Amino acid sequence: MVSQLDVERQLGEVMDPEVPVLSIVDLGLVRSVQVSNSDIHLGIAPTYTGCPAMDVIHDRIREALAPLGLPVHIKPEIHPPWTTDWMSEAGKKKLEAYGIAPPVGKASDKRSLWAPSPTVRCPRCKSDNTALISLFGSTACKSLYQCRSCDEPFDYFKCF
Repeated sequence: MVSQLDVERQLGEVMDPEVPVLSIVDLGLVRSVQVSNSDIHLGIAPTYTGCPAMDVIHDRIREALAPLGLPVHIKPEIHPPWTTDWMSEAGKKKLEAYGIAPPVGKASDKRSLWAPSPTVRCPRCKSDNTALISLFGSTACKSLYQCRSCDEPFDYFKCF
């Protein structure tokens, strides 16, 4: 018999296609897991509505769970909307080690459009002396920053 722990273990091996060091568990995308004798039901939250990576993620989930031998049903969960607050601390550390600055603060602490950009630590040299270069980085969920200490550009995973 397949247990919920079996499913959760397998889901921990499903990596995000845009940030391949993070699992969907690290990102907090897995919202619910229900296992019966006949199938597996999952609630998966997209990072934002229309995220282009979700089809790939769903395919990877099905591939990872195939060895368990049960049909997999995936329901997108858009309410409440995904937030960076759901990312694990381990996931944030993996982001930084990969060269992407993790979210600063909590999503509930929204700043106004005219407030200063958050202080974002450089993932390479760990300096706080950084500057926002562009609100949009390599993907829609990231901004582009540059470190003034080591001069390296880097992505910042936006807090939302």
